[in-house]
Amino acid sequence: MSYDAQHIVVLSGIEAIRLRPTLFIGALGASGVSHLLTEVVQNAVDEALAGHNGRIAVTGAADGTWTVEDAGRGIPVDPHPATGRPALEVVVSTLHSGGKFWGGAYIAPGGLHGVGLAAVNALSSAFSVEVRRHGEAHRLVCARGQILSPCAPVGPAEGRGTTVSFRPDPSIFGEAQVDLAALRARLQAQAFLTPGLSVSLTLPDQSWSWCEPEGLSGLVRSHNEGRELVHPAPIAFSGAEGEVSVQVALQWTQGWSEDAHSFVNGIHTPKGGAHADGFNAALLRVLSEAAAGLLEEGEALSGIDLREGLTSALSLRMPVPAFDGQAKAALASREVEPLVSRLVEAGLRAAFSADPALAAAVVGRALEAGRARAASRRASARARYRKQNLRVDHAVYREQFGIRSKNWHQSARWITDQTLLGAHAALCEAPADAVVLDICCGSGVVGASFKGKVGHITGLDLTPEMAALARTRLDDVVLADVYDIPFPEGRFDLVTNREVLHLFPHPERPVSEVFRVLKPGGQFIVGQLVPYSAVDAPWFFRVLKKKQPLFYNNFLDRDMVRLLEAAGFVDIHYTEVLQWEDIDTWIDTWETPPMMRHQIRDLYHHAPAEVRAVHPFEIREDGVIWDCWRWCVFSAKKPAG
Repeated sequence: MSYDAQHIVVLSGIEAIRLRPTLFIGALGASGVSHLLTEVVQNAVDEALAGHNGRIAVTGAADGTWTVEDAGRGIPVDPHPATGRPALEVVVSTLHSGGKFWGGAYIAPGGLHGVGLAAVNALSSAFSVEVRRHGEAHRLVCARGQILSPCAPVGPAEGRGTTVSFRPDPSIFGEAQVDLAALRARLQAQAFLTPGLSVSLTLPDQSWSWCEPEGLSGLVRSHNEGRELVHPAPIAFSGAEGEVSVQVALQWTQGWSEDAHSFVNGIHTPKGGAHADGFNAALLRVLSEAAAGLLEEGEALSGIDLREGLTSALSLRMPVPAFDGQAKAALASREVEPLVSRLVEAGLRAAFSADPALAAAVVGRALEAGRARAASRRASARARYRKQNLRVDHAVYREQFGIRSKNWHQSARWITDQTLLGAHAALCEAPADAVVLDICCGSGVVGASFKGKVGHITGLDLTPEMAALARTRLDDVVLADVYDIPFPEGRFDLVTNREVLHLFPHPERPVSEVFRVLKPGGQFIVGQLVPYSAVDAPWFFRVLKKKQPLFYNNFLDRDMVRLLEAAGFVDIHYTEVLQWEDIDTWIDTWETPPMMRHQIRDLYHHAPAEVRAVHPFEIREDGVIWDCWRWCVFSAKKPAG
């Protein structure tokens, strides 16, 4: 095949955008549509950051059209000196044109490449701009990058500003819609980033408005609503060197994960970058020094420990930031990293110096996180050893579930789900004066579900922390090992348990102990999380194992029946309960390192088609993963004779 000059194609800027849209907006689908709207909103934000705009109104219509109106200076409409065309036409139809490359129009802009508005125009089936300047309105109408009605005056106008309307081109985006949850969060955050700025979002069936005078402290407070706090008020400070300024607000909670929000010139940078790295380095220096005298021999704190439970907001403003691409997900301006680090270090030191009790609370939280992480590492190592040697190391369970008990009920929805607990109680056939044993009772919620149906409920658990929780619900609790239940044969009318048999090697041994302590004719009620079938079982095992290093037995429902039959139980039947679980909450625990959390999410995003066909789960628009877990609650009887 020949290859010569005639094969070299020269595209106009608009043609290039339509041919390769992801080079300019990062992605297609909902992310691409959302990026178009973000580009238009950012122009209004830049006007606000420059001190010329106090209002941004975003409106979504039923036909997919989006409108962004501001009260800024309005895009210039006078002839451009180099082209003779109205400046507005140049901006929306020519790549790398705009007022933010240099000069005094903007001090800290987010629009940097002169691509945003032209890309929105090129990728929209309908696009129009109305500009209000000097008492007159001008209007421009385009479609797919082509000018249909040139910029022209349309009459007098009150006030000033720019209104951009566009409808994403269905030939490029299909039926994709803007991610509304992300849009709401973005607009609300913008109100916090620019105190006094009025921001609104109006849809056909609902509307929201924000004006947040508190600034970044308010942003942190809003994210920490309902969370258990380490200190009551956010730490807030700011600093500047030359033309670069930094604002910071941060507050520690008792949560397991970090909730970090970073911005550059009003642009959210979800992947962080140089400014976030500078922030993290300063945090590590200051807190490591503060904790130095409290560390035990061999202990060391990591950045993960220091940021566990931390909600932070970092806002950087600088003249000409460099991003990792048009999507601007991370800041690439490495020269600001040491500057940000210095400013954050100075602000933190001043805050801790002014309030020693605050410093002690934050350092104590970091020490707690580091020790929990060390216990998790030991538990994982012992779990691997146990798997190789098929034996039980009690210290593994005491360490892991002792720490986990602190936020036990917040670690998963199923723990206190009334439908699931009710399924246990509904199977009860014991007499009203029955004596009940709740083995591995945890916080006692399963045993407590039988209250009013039986006479006396005793709990059994290996960990003192869990036993303390269970004593608030049960009649009494003993510390003991399920492999050697410390009660005589035939002691109980009913034994119950939920969701632990898959953690034990040789599960037949605890089941045999249950059989032993039951009276003849006594009942065993046990709830167990099980896969839907042999098809999703291997995939689900990987999910569970990455979350819980102690996970050992991947029971199917038939496996549970065989296990009970082998112990001597008869009259075995079960009830199925489907429970939707928030996977992001479930994996947000100290026992699941960040890398494993990413891997678990990847397992859902890349689940094979055959798994999706039998195992229902949803990845929602806001990125949260919900899995429909299958619980089987089994009833089995010890023979009466």
